[in-house]
Amino acid sequence: MEPAKVLSIREINRYIKMKLEGDVHLQDIWIRGEISNFTRHSSGHMYFTLKDESGRLKSIMFASHNQRLPFLPKDGMKVLARGGVSVYERDGQYQFYVTAMQPDGVGSLYLAFEQLKRKLEAEGLFAQAAKRSIPRYPKAIGVITSPTGAAVRDILITLQRRQPSVPVLLYPASVQGKAAAPSIVKAIETLNRLAEVDVIIVGRGGGSLEELWAFNEEIVARAIRASSIPVISAVGHETDFTIADFVADLRAATPTAAAELAVPHAMELRQELRSFELRMAKSLRLAVAAKRERWQRSARSPFFTQPRRALLARAEQLDRLRDRLRYRAEGHLARTRERLARLNGRLSAVSPAEQTAYARKRADSAARALELAMRGLLRERQKGFGAILRQLDALSPLKIMARGYSLAYDEDEKRLIRSISEVQPGDLIKVRLADGKLDCQVWGLQGEEIANGS
Repeated sequence: MEPAKVLSIREINRYIKMKLEGDVHLQDIWIRGEISNFTRHSSGHMYFTLKDESGRLKSIMFASHNQRLPFLPKDGMKVLARGGVSVYERDGQYQFYVTAMQPDGVGSLYLAFEQLKRKLEAEGLFAQAAKRSIPRYPKAIGVITSPTGAAVRDILITLQRRQPSVPVLLYPASVQGKAAAPSIVKAIETLNRLAEVDVIIVGRGGGSLEELWAFNEEIVARAIRASSIPVISAVGHETDFTIADFVADLRAATPTAAAELAVPHAMELRQELRSFELRMAKSLRLAVAAKRERWQRSARSPFFTQPRRALLARAEQLDRLRDRLRYRAEGHLARTRERLARLNGRLSAVSPAEQTAYARKRADSAARALELAMRGLLRERQKGFGAILRQLDALSPLKIMARGYSLAYDEDEKRLIRSISEVQPGDLIKVRLADGKLDCQVWGLQGEEIANGS
């Protein structure tokens, strides 16, 4: 009997995965369930659980598949999910790998429409303040639509009927299918880059929600808002509303209505010009009448009927002005002379010569004062010095020795002998008298008490 083969966890998980992926019944199935524990990873992958009354199934939808979703899944949403069952080898857990998804019970396109509408409205793309006004008299009009549809025919016929002098630049674009949204975006960007039109009409004829879906794409909405040229949306019939209608600068109910909004009717312009002409003629007549009345009043004025009187009055006024000018000139000249004299006086007071003489006088006066002060100080110091000399002379040892006193020093004359205890018999000492010195030797010592007792 052969021993049983031992498998690793990885091998058994891989075997089960091969079995599941080899079952064609499990690789392309639809599952109905409610989303819970929904998470969107930074990589773009979506992780969630599909559940119903009887069970749960872990599911994953990779970014390569969910990028095509026209709506954003969320917890509690009931969906129909398409995909296959396989095993995640690392955890040994089987999962449902979703490749397509749509809401259960609500059309996915309608749900995507509502989600995108709320998103763009929150960003302010529908705000009235962001919309640009359509030019009243455009020099050229750009039209973005299918060149074979009924909409382009209605637009061109209406523009030709209302304003045949305005040129129309038609940019053919796909308006239905997967390529429609990029085609419309490219057309808007191209017309903006060419900058040859003043207003752009974007639209198509009526159809189902699926047929009009290109005008509900986010890239189309953002291209319309980013356009530097005002945009009129003309999608479908009056009851059809698309994201392009909300974000456009002006919404037209039909392509024909868009053409009517883009240009004024030639008849309306003629009537408006006629009205301007009548108003201008009336204004000119009123201006001429006012000028004529003013001329007539001027012709009746005394200035024209009696010009000599006016000239005499002007001559009299001229004489008065001449007198006033002379009086003011003389007064000004006198004030100027007086001011000049004051300035000369002030200037002479501050001239260098005057300043030098004044400084010299001050210096001489200061020198004399300094000399007097020094002499007085010298006399005071001399008196004090004499007093000190007299005091010093009175205290001088020489003065005392002149009266019969003397000073005894040791042999080296470095120490003054003040007591007999400082010497011994036989020591050599020196005695200083008023007129010289004596070299002596101590033969004996006799204190003051001995002398008093003898």
